[in-house]
Amino acid sequence: MAKVVSKSTLKKSFLNWFFWNGCSQQAETMLGMAFGQSMAPVIDELYDTKEEKAEGLKRHITLFNTESQVGSVCNGIAIGMEEQLANGVGSAESIQEAKVALIGPTSAIGDSLWVATIIPLLLTICLSIAQGVSGAPWIGALLYMIIYPVGTYILSWNLFKLGYKAGLEGVQRFMVSGQLDKIMNAVTVLGLIVVGALTASFVTCNLNIDIKTATQVFDEASQTYVDGVISVFNLDNLLNAVFPKIVPLGLTLLVYNLYTKKNWSPLAIMGIILALAVVLTAIGFIPGVGVYA
Repeated sequence: MAKVVSKSTLKKSFLNWFFWNGCSQQAETMLGMAFGQSMAPVIDELYDTKEEKAEGLKRHITLFNTESQVGSVCNGIAIGMEEQLANGVGSAESIQEAKVALIGPTSAIGDSLWVATIIPLLLTICLSIAQGVSGAPWIGALLYMIIYPVGTYILSWNLFKLGYKAGLEGVQRFMVSGQLDKIMNAVTVLGLIVVGALTASFVTCNLNIDIKTATQVFDEASQTYVDGVISVFNLDNLLNAVFPKIVPLGLTLLVYNLYTKKNWSPLAIMGIILALAVVLTAIGFIPGVGVYA
């Protein structure tokens, strides 16, 4: 009778990986011990003798590293291959080779899709909610604390099952079919739209060049004219009338250019922004600068 991993063992294997994938990360085997912990209930169910179980565990505590959420597909594939090996199909070496081959693509896809796109999107949305809800900014943080773990669980569990059901060949076919590229492009476009829309809300930069002139202003309370000032030229108002929020956009594009084209570090960029803010603020407090004409 063919040996099949039970649903309860699959769930236990996944939960071991989901909750403990980072607890054993170290320089020697990276996520190897966590992977072995995930495979332990599977090995225990598929093999009978102590020697077979020991060999099975040794296979999965070797060097392994990936992005943990998307990388759960590797666990599913490894379980499917272990199931075949327990039924006399395949070899232990092929399981090791498959794991090594999956490290690169799952790490790249996971880092770009989950870490660099979905998580920042979720953070910006929740931050905007926290900023926009007056009197209850904690709503944004609460939403993040709920959506992030639930979303992570759903993504990881479905990829885990995909790896187990489709196997290595099925996942490879999916990668080369072009469907993955379409998903990545769609998420990238969504990310650019959301981040671009939030730039005007989170980035503020005012030039504060305001030319004023002395004049007589009518005071309605006293029904008399009193000395006052009026603005005859405000650079921020002029620029925003032509292109709303053009100054924050320019600052954002400058930071983007320094980071991507000039290879400046984030600390260097934050340092130059802080220095400019201090200098320009000091100039603004110098008496007579841009006050009257």
